[in-house]
Amino acid sequence: MTRETAVPLHEMISGAKEEILTEWIKNQLSDKSRSKGVPEASLRNSSSEFIRLFEEAITKGNVDDIEKPEWEEMRHMLAELSATRASQGSTPSDTAKFIFSLKEPLFARLTPEKGQGNTEASAAVWQLSLLLDKLGLYTAETFQRTREAIIRRQQKEMLEMSTPVIKVWDGVVAVPLIGTLDSARTQIVMETLLQKIVDTGSRIAILDITGVPTVDTQTAQHLMKTVSATRLMGAECIISGIRPQIAQTIVHLGIDINDIVTKATMADAIKEALARGGWSFERHLESV
Repeated sequence: MTRETAVPLHEMISGAKEEILTEWIKNQLSDKSRSKGVPEASLRNSSSEFIRLFEEAITKGNVDDIEKPEWEEMRHMLAELSATRASQGSTPSDTAKFIFSLKEPLFARLTPEKGQGNTEASAAVWQLSLLLDKLGLYTAETFQRTREAIIRRQQKEMLEMSTPVIKVWDGVVAVPLIGTLDSARTQIVMETLLQKIVDTGSRIAILDITGVPTVDTQTAQHLMKTVSATRLMGAECIISGIRPQIAQTIVHLGIDINDIVTKATMADAIKEALARGGWSFERHLESV
């Protein structure tokens, strides 16, 4: 059995680079499960850039450790690819498959013909397989981190949108709270409220908890923190939306709110705030 002379891996790829790229792109476009959120032009550009960087990296000799400097450009390219595809609605599997789908056109040219027993070519196939697996996993992990960052940002934006601070009158702002008041949301409420107090020069802030389903010890502590922070800014708090069930819970928990003005409704809280600001109102009934 004849043993063929070993050919460097990068030479084996360089000799058929254009054919490999063409077949790779064709296979990706023909894949019925391909994410439709990735435009064809983007797919072609990404594939071409990947092949170029891939060839450059393996030419430098390191095909084992993709954390080494020679793979830096490739890692940067894959990080951008992952971020882009995450925003386009692709899944981690879709993104990793971009790498794994390169195996078929590569191996078709590296696998020795049946019966030849080309040990060098077989070793190259195995080496490339491990390398592409590492790149695919790196892409999936980067995609996941990017996706989690997007989700965290969206959650923060939703929290900010769900806790608006409204200027209801000169010197009076109100925060209608809806849903559970946890630590993260309390922080956003405080930051938004305190900034609004500074911007408007308000002296009274109304915290309306009509939309808060339950008040437990933790929720009450979050409210107290908000009240304390508001007072440090020179403003006073009025808590409205105290329903009978919430009043009983506060008493049962032994929470001391004697120094905080509370009202049953937002309307009562606004009247109280305006009265403290020196405003008075009279109701005039028109005769029919």
